[in-house]
Amino acid sequence: MELVPAPRTVVPSQGEVRLTERSGLYAGPGAEAVGRWLTGVLRQATGLPLPEEREAAGAAGDGIALRLGAALGDEEYRLVSGPHGVLIEGGTAAGVFRGAQTLRQLLGPDAFRRAPLRSDRVWTVPHVRIEDAPRFRWRGLMLDVARHFMPKDGVLRQLDLMAAHKLNVLHLHLTDDQGWRIEIRRHPRLTEVGSWRARTKIGHRASPLWDERPHGGYYTQDDIREIVAYAAERHIEVVPEIDVPGHSQAAIAAYPELGNTDVVDTASLKVWDTWGINPNVLAPTDHTLRFYEGVFEEVLELFPSEFIHVGGDECPKDQWRQSPAAQARIRERGLAGEDELQAWFIGHFDEWLSARGRRLIGWDEILEGGLAKGAAVSSWRGYRGGIAAARAGHDVVMCPEQQVYLDHRQDAGPDEPVPIGYVRTLEDVYRFEPVPPELTAEEARHVLGTQANVWTEVMEDQQRVDYQVFPRLAAFAEVAWSSLPAPEERDFAGFERRMTAHYRRLDALGVAYRPPTGPRPWQRRPGVLGRPVDGPPPLR
Repeated sequence: MELVPAPRTVVPSQGEVRLTERSGLYAGPGAEAVGRWLTGVLRQATGLPLPEEREAAGAAGDGIALRLGAALGDEEYRLVSGPHGVLIEGGTAAGVFRGAQTLRQLLGPDAFRRAPLRSDRVWTVPHVRIEDAPRFRWRGLMLDVARHFMPKDGVLRQLDLMAAHKLNVLHLHLTDDQGWRIEIRRHPRLTEVGSWRARTKIGHRASPLWDERPHGGYYTQDDIREIVAYAAERHIEVVPEIDVPGHSQAAIAAYPELGNTDVVDTASLKVWDTWGINPNVLAPTDHTLRFYEGVFEEVLELFPSEFIHVGGDECPKDQWRQSPAAQARIRERGLAGEDELQAWFIGHFDEWLSARGRRLIGWDEILEGGLAKGAAVSSWRGYRGGIAAARAGHDVVMCPEQQVYLDHRQDAGPDEPVPIGYVRTLEDVYRFEPVPPELTAEEARHVLGTQANVWTEVMEDQQRVDYQVFPRLAAFAEVAWSSLPAPEERDFAGFERRMTAHYRRLDALGVAYRPPTGPRPWQRRPGVLGRPVDGPPPLR
């Protein structure tokens, strides 16, 4: 039973449940949607009819029963396979769904296929009792679709892969200097102009190589509704990110009045075609605030998530220092300088979102100049921002660049494609600890959880994303879900052994992961300049 992520307790016993043409599936009150999902995936993989049973007794012996259990926590589940069939109980439908994912793993790698391989295949579930629950409430993946657009079907596929690993938050990075990826009906030029660029830098920004093809794409509002609904069926929350006030050149290219027109000729700006920190940022004007309020009004209609991400990172202040309008705003508001001006800008949207029952979250730069009480922080520049935020009473999602940025290279070897950042091996990710030891127990309660981030500057398509994300996402998922010992005490050898079986699941899912022995010939990118950083990353 090589399960990933590792359950809290596993007690095997002798025997097995055999699924046959006679096997049915019963879904009790509150578990019906999970039953429909599980029936669908098992029918396509096994070819078995799995008819819907109207009573739990119909699942006796060779069937599956799903139901809610009052004594279990929200995502907690209990899976019991024995003489009376397979029973999965969860504290909520989400818990039942997590247990259903474990059942797929117990059935073997071919249970992850989309069509049966053989009509005579025997499908069995070993007799076992599994009790399990997540360590963290927030177990996330940040997917950047702004730098390289991922078509809708690719996002839906990522949601399936996340669900298979018991992750529950998709942070969707929708806007940046290089592209605006969501339809906003009151501002159509955001996608008419801002969703495509004329060409694209290949590799790191210092690379001399260019892809001269235009690159673009965006999600219609109906696409977004579909993504959100698909995620909800898998008990995944989608948190949108709309970047302000930096990383906004695509928006300024579409609507030049959003930029600092008293400093630069914003009408001449195009959607950015290279990477890095861009000096062109939003102007802190009333017009800009009203414009983005309109954007967020449409975003809130599409995303029911508790949190809305506003970016807030890497906002150079040079244009504000030179801008008479920005300096007038600083004087008008009695601010100490440009850092407080950004804090005022972010604070405006914190109040605006709070008034509508939502919570603002942003990258840890939003701490600079002061942070509104209800805001949460994504700690990416190491642990420091998260530690400071938790000590100040703010909720935190730990996603330190040095540990869980999956665009960073997986090996120091010369065949690693477009090497970026520190070497972060499968073992390194497995030994990542989201809660810093400096925090007291009370402060640690503000750590909502953790998130792996996937920035796509050098990931031009789905296969490249697969390569960077897997198999490391499996290690990250275990860190986020399972109650593991201290990093140095974790059984990585045991995890590697379980991964031997998990690679076969990834094969069945069609994931172009990095093999343990290194990249396959077609996964390499010879001659494309990266940005490797030597030595071990800092721990804090």
